[in-house]
Amino acid sequence: MSTPQGPSDVIWDITYACPLRCVHCYSESGRRPARQLGHDEMLRVADAISSLRPQAVEFAGGEPLLVKGLLEVARRIGGAGAAVNLYTGGWLFDRGWAEEACRVFSRITVSVDGASAGVHDRIRGRAGSFERAMRTLAILDDLSGERVARGGDPIEFGVDYAVLRANLHELEEFCRTVAPRFPNLRFLTFAAAVPSGLASRQGFAEHELLGFDDLRALVSREHAERLRSLAPRSVRVMTSDNMVLMMHPDLVWRYGFPMLQVEPDGEVRAMPIYEGTVGSLLTEDAGTLWERARERWRDPFVVEALSAVRSMEDWAEATRRIDRHFGTPEVRHRIDHRPPYVPRPRAASAR
Repeated sequence: MSTPQGPSDVIWDITYACPLRCVHCYSESGRRPARQLGHDEMLRVADAISSLRPQAVEFAGGEPLLVKGLLEVARRIGGAGAAVNLYTGGWLFDRGWAEEACRVFSRITVSVDGASAGVHDRIRGRAGSFERAMRTLAILDDLSGERVARGGDPIEFGVDYAVLRANLHELEEFCRTVAPRFPNLRFLTFAAAVPSGLASRQGFAEHELLGFDDLRALVSREHAERLRSLAPRSVRVMTSDNMVLMMHPDLVWRYGFPMLQVEPDGEVRAMPIYEGTVGSLLTEDAGTLWERARERWRDPFVVEALSAVRSMEDWAEATRRIDRHFGTPEVRHRIDHRPPYVPRPRAASAR
């Protein structure tokens, strides 16, 4: 079993505030209190994260652009030696902010969940979100082109596409018609959605998440090569089944796990996609919390729940069990009051 001294990557959901209402949202952002810290406390969490000496820190959410002082917090971590990366839905981006952000972040990833406004906006839960994301990519594309023309390095920006059954049919179209709109686009990742948060609701896996056979097809060499052949040659096209996020006990025992997830208020999750924290970076040593997280991975309840997974529906059931078992009363109350999942009609061409 691999026993690293600390995580190579830390994901900080720096706020749960969000202008979007994604149907599969792992953090239920925009539907719950933001739990965002004040500026001084965010800097303390930043220092605690840096003490773990990760290679990279990803700022996610929610929508990080809603956080006043985000760039200073990111600079604090970057100054300690980690690469700082940003995930955004692209709703709030403007050129002035982007110019500064491109000097701070090593990589900027824009979430786009379809090749058309109809599909993307339906998944993202807000009309106009596709056009906002396209505008964000256009801003980054222009800035990167200008930087290269001055003799500088290109901006490392790209797209993360969460693959569900509702948008699986648009992957090729995205490579063929959307990616070429941005000549300086650097990467395009098609990563399967997983049963976490709202995506773990009863019935969601059966109707919205890819089954295990579809996951194998998504990441097959033939499919990956097909997508690469349709995208511009300058774009790195990647596919992922995201199975590593399950944290199956056999794999964790053999290889360890590289990620730590931090909630907006500095609470540390034991396992990134599952509810249940092990303490706060504001009050306890970060290394101690990392060790507690690793202990959770071997908890008999976790081992039993995840060892039984044989399908996406099993995985969703295991998520629900783990979330209830390790979640606080507040977490269980939120789970009980989630909006019920109602299957949605799809376009005729969807698989």
